[in-house]
Amino acid sequence: MSRSSLLDPPADSTSADRRRIGRRVALIAGAAVVGFGGLYLVGLLASGDDIPAGTRVSGVDIGGLGRSQAREKLNSSLGGAWSEPVKVRLADSDGTVDVAGISLDSEETVARAAQAGSDPFTVIGRLFTSGDREVEPVIRADEAKARASLAEKAKTYDRKAREGDVTFHAGEPVPTRPVTGRSLDVDGAVEALASSVPGQGKEPVRLPVRTIQPQVGAAEVNRAMKQFATPAMSAPVTLTADGREIEISPATLGKHLTMKPDGKKRLTPELDSKGLLADPALASPLALATDEAVNAKLRLDGGRVAVASDGKTGQEVTAQALKKAVLPLLTRTGAARTGAVATAKVEPKLTRDNVGRLGIKEKMSSFTVDFEPVPYRVTNIGRAAELIDGSVVLPGETWSLNGTVGERTEANGFVEGIIINNNQFEKAAGGGVSTVATTVFNAIFFAGVKPVEYGAHSFYIERYPEGREATVAWGSLDLKFRNDSGNALYIDAEATDTSVTVTFLGTKKYDSVEAVKGPRTNVKQPGTREGASGEKCVPQTPLEGFDVAVDRVFKNDGKEVERETYKTRYVPRDEVTCD
Repeated sequence: MSRSSLLDPPADSTSADRRRIGRRVALIAGAAVVGFGGLYLVGLLASGDDIPAGTRVSGVDIGGLGRSQAREKLNSSLGGAWSEPVKVRLADSDGTVDVAGISLDSEETVARAAQAGSDPFTVIGRLFTSGDREVEPVIRADEAKARASLAEKAKTYDRKAREGDVTFHAGEPVPTRPVTGRSLDVDGAVEALASSVPGQGKEPVRLPVRTIQPQVGAAEVNRAMKQFATPAMSAPVTLTADGREIEISPATLGKHLTMKPDGKKRLTPELDSKGLLADPALASPLALATDEAVNAKLRLDGGRVAVASDGKTGQEVTAQALKKAVLPLLTRTGAARTGAVATAKVEPKLTRDNVGRLGIKEKMSSFTVDFEPVPYRVTNIGRAAELIDGSVVLPGETWSLNGTVGERTEANGFVEGIIINNNQFEKAAGGGVSTVATTVFNAIFFAGVKPVEYGAHSFYIERYPEGREATVAWGSLDLKFRNDSGNALYIDAEATDTSVTVTFLGTKKYDSVEAVKGPRTNVKQPGTREGASGEKCVPQTPLEGFDVAVDRVFKNDGKEVERETYKTRYVPRDEVTCD
């Protein structure tokens, strides 16, 4: 037998050793498991059903309490905080919010605290340590209620952004400083409140807000004031036209001047040149430097239309030319604030050459109203007829009496007369023009064209046809018609000391137009009253009030082709006596 064979173990000795080692490991592991399980069991028995010691919820110690006790303590310590306004911070400002719909779920919070302390490592660890443990509270949010509460806060917090601006008042530039807009992010605020525990003595809950920066800032307002607005209002500008100088004051300019954002965060000047052109402060002196176009004058010659006198080319300043002339002058100083304004030729609507082409070839209608020759009537009726005479209304155009005659002022050639106001006569400028309005209305009626705006007198006046009369008032009631005849229409107006006649020339749309008046209905008797004291009181005789209907009947070849009904209500004309 060799030495080596004596020292080496038998062939199967290695597996036997391994089995022995495995049994030892198993015994050790089993002992460890039994020990771990025992410790876990001891820990569970030690804590029972209580919340683990050292457990806190938002600073409230509920360790060692049973679940019901823990819930009561949380409700009493934290639950009341939601009944108080919650401290909040919006951007740089602090405030409070009465929050509804957000509350502590104490039952779920306690369950979470108990569950978080029941795992084996935590239970065993508590046998050897006594450290505190913070548990996040469970917050329930009724979003609809919460949003409704926050919407109330938003009403006081939200602010619209205001753009920087420059306006003009009484000849002075007025800067408007920009304001940053802000709004409460309600959705984000609900989330912020639901993730915090509002309570007394804590830091305010920061609520998210949105800000809206104005496009035109303070620096741009300052620039616009310095570079344009202040120079623009520093002195009048002067225009020259046809050798005449026309001065425009800062007050007049300011009424038609604005500054608008250009989309690039800058303010640019805008001149309402149409408004400035129509402003009496400019229109009157400009009229002296220009000439209106004059239409050819027409007359009837044996039932046919003839040219009595040729038209005349005029000159005008257009809105575009006015803007081009004025804007560059506004930032200049001294003599450089004077510049020329271009004029353009204006051809008359009606000339000897185009009368036939426009279809003005026959009399369409004519109507005359007689009146007592009172001086104010003679003046005012004559002036209104003069302004109306020669009007040309192209097909589709709308003609306006107020637009043609203008305001009844002394400067426009009118004097004080008698008008109807508040259902009684009184003295005012332009009395008698309603006589012209009634004459024009009847010319419209029998020409067969379309009335667009009209109104009768409040009570009946005997010299006018019932239901076929009209009155006008500057700024409130006009007489308008649209030329739907298909051809141009020429208005001839002529007044004497006792009558006014208005004739429409054009091409008839119907062979004839007739008026058929119905009976008076709904008749009411007048009363008696004293007029206002003073010189403006005018006595009036009584007359009944009534309703009346008038049919406008259109005929071709002797047959009715269309019918319109005009209804008018007249109030009683009370007897008025003056002291």
